[in-house]
Amino acid sequence: MLRTRVIPALLLQHESLVKTQRFSTFDYVGDPCNTVRIFNELEVDELFFLDIAASREKKGPNLQLLADIANECFMPLGYGGGIRSLDDARSVFSIGFEKVAVNTHALENPSLISEIATEYGSQAVVVSVDVKGGVLGGQTVRSHSGRHNTGRDPVAWAQEAERLGAGELFLTAIDREGTWSGFDIDLVKKVTDAVSIPVIAHGGAGSLSDIRKVVKQAGASAVALGSMVVYQKQGNGILVHFPETKELEATLA
Repeated sequence: MLRTRVIPALLLQHESLVKTQRFSTFDYVGDPCNTVRIFNELEVDELFFLDIAASREKKGPNLQLLADIANECFMPLGYGGGIRSLDDARSVFSIGFEKVAVNTHALENPSLISEIATEYGSQAVVVSVDVKGGVLGGQTVRSHSGRHNTGRDPVAWAQEAERLGAGELFLTAIDREGTWSGFDIDLVKKVTDAVSIPVIAHGGAGSLSDIRKVVKQAGASAVALGSMVVYQKQGNGILVHFPETKELEATLA
């Protein structure tokens, strides 16, 4: 197992897997359960599913779909999307997921982070931090799948999430997501320098060198991959795959 986790981040929209670009336009990827079977064969260490429609449409987690995914999956699972309460988190954990990610509803009700951490431990609570640049410069935290500008500073919110009991941060640079242009190194470093909990960098990975850079230069504890694991390469068709362990070990050595 790699010391630095490299995690496929799979996006759910209703009952399908999709891949977005900058949280807007999206392509259909395939069936979630079929994709899980492929990742089982590839012996991936961890999978993370994010429902990009749940909070926007004011829905809770699709528990039947999540149960189907958990029944197929051989590796640890994380899930985020539409978790509005401790009861929602309990339902996801009872299915077999090891971690839940909270975003929109944690921003609206920060005590949700503490409630889940108190019952399940900080290691089970991931706070998803979606960040976007403004027209006049500066970066702010977004909610509702990037559609609502909270006006909050990413570093300040990351520190508050840690204080409230988050065990990990899932940090997404919206402006880089799906672009293959590399991670936002400055953003990731600002956050990793400000907190002591692990930070999962997400948004922009296009090569193994991008992974190395965000770990070595920005201090990311883990990396989440989207486009790199669902497309053959930039501009080409769908192909669910994962870098070989030897390649990743050499990259992260």
